[in-house]
Amino acid sequence: PFGAPSEKIMLGKLHGRSVAFLARHGHGHRFSPSEVNYRANLFAMKMLKVEHLVSFTAVGSLKEELKPGDLVIPDQYVDQTFKREKTFFTDGVVAHIAFADPTCPVLGPLALRLAKEAGLEAHRGGAYCNMEGPQFSSRAESEANRAMGHALIGMTQAVEAKLARELEMCFLPMALVTDYDCWHRSEETVSVEMVIANFNKGLDRMKQLLPRIIQEIPAKRDGCGCSRSLAGAIMTAPAMIPEKTYKKLELLIGKYIKTRI
Repeated sequence: PFGAPSEKIMLGKLHGRSVAFLARHGHGHRFSPSEVNYRANLFAMKMLKVEHLVSFTAVGSLKEELKPGDLVIPDQYVDQTFKREKTFFTDGVVAHIAFADPTCPVLGPLALRLAKEAGLEAHRGGAYCNMEGPQFSSRAESEANRAMGHALIGMTQAVEAKLARELEMCFLPMALVTDYDCWHRSEETVSVEMVIANFNKGLDRMKQLLPRIIQEIPAKRDGCGCSRSLAGAIMTAPAMIPEKTYKKLELLIGKYIKTRI
C-alpha cells in the first residue's frame, strides 16, 4: 500500500533462521537517500513477518575516537531530514509512539559483544545525526554538529528507526565509519571515493559478523518492549478511522483494534 520497495527482496536461511535482505538504494545504487521509499521497504519486511531489522550504513565520524574502519552501534538519532515520509499513521489515524530510546536494548549489546569477540574495533552509543543530503556537509555544518555533541553523520537511518518502531520491530543499527566528515583538518575531506574504499574494506568483516548475530538473536522477544510499541499509542477513536485506512494499516493495528465499531 505504500508503493514498491527499492529492490526485490532476497529470501534465504542462515543458521536455520529465515532472513530477508533488501538493498535500500536499489541494485546499482539508483536512489539517493531522499528518494528511497522507506515506508515501502519496511512495510514489505513487515508483510514477510520480519521481527528484527538490522540496518547497515556508511557514516562520517564527528569524534576523534571513532576512527575510519570502526563499527559503531548508535543508540540515539537527531533527524534533520525534511523530504521524507516518516510515519505510517496518516489519512485519518494518529499514533504517537515512544521514541526516547530508538534502538533495541537487547540487540545492541549482543552485537557489540559479538563484534568484539570477532576482533573488530566496535563501539556502542552516541547520536547519529541524519542529514538530508545528498551533498556532504560544509565545514560549518560539520563543526556545528560536533558542537552539539553528535557522534556520527549520515543520510539514512533515522527514518528507518522511526518506521521500525511503528512496525514493532527490534531495530539494530550497524554504522561503519568511512571518514571524518570534513571537520578533521589533518585528514582528507570526505569524498565518494573515500567512502566506497573504506566501506568495502569493512564489508568482509560485516559479512562475517552478521551470521553470528543472526544465530544468537533470542528466539523470543521478551527482553524488550519493541514488540509492544504500539500498545496505547493509537489516539484515534476506532469508529473514526476510515475503512480504507484501516484496511491499509490492518497489519499494524489489527491486534489492537479488532473492529472500528
